[in-house]
Amino acid sequence: MKDLKYEFYIGAKAEEVWNIFVSPEGTKAIFFGCILKSTFEVGAQYEYVGPGEAGDHTVHVYGEILAFEPHKMMSYTEHPGPVYRENHAELETRITLTLEEMGECTKLTLVNDKWPENHPSYENTKSTWPMILSNVKTYAETGKTLDFGW
Repeated sequence: MKDLKYEFYIGAKAEEVWNIFVSPEGTKAIFFGCILKSTFEVGAQYEYVGPGEAGDHTVHVYGEILAFEPHKMMSYTEHPGPVYRENHAELETRITLTLEEMGECTKLTLVNDKWPENHPSYENTKSTWPMILSNVKTYAETGKTLDFGW
């Protein structure tokens, strides 16, 4: 399976974009009502928790923090939440998010790689990442999120 790579240019400082990815307010806005729970230390676990199939505290994805440099880079493993896939522990990918200031803008690069063969979420993820990253851009630039009609 091919790596998924996305680049976005955002009219906001890297610190503002970073805070969207790690603060409860930011993640709730861009990740469909989910809050990111972690200490962000390398080796620590994380979970995106929010409303879903298992109630208000559904674990949507989880994994381990691999690298963490505030305002610059975060890398982590990712597994689908247990309510989504019986073999969730086997379905591990890696996500690396980097931010680079370019004048008054921030270049956001996201790479989702290390896909195991026949991962059942691959096709859906290809279209979900652009929605999430477009939401990040809009939220950073306007303070509002996109209405996807859901």
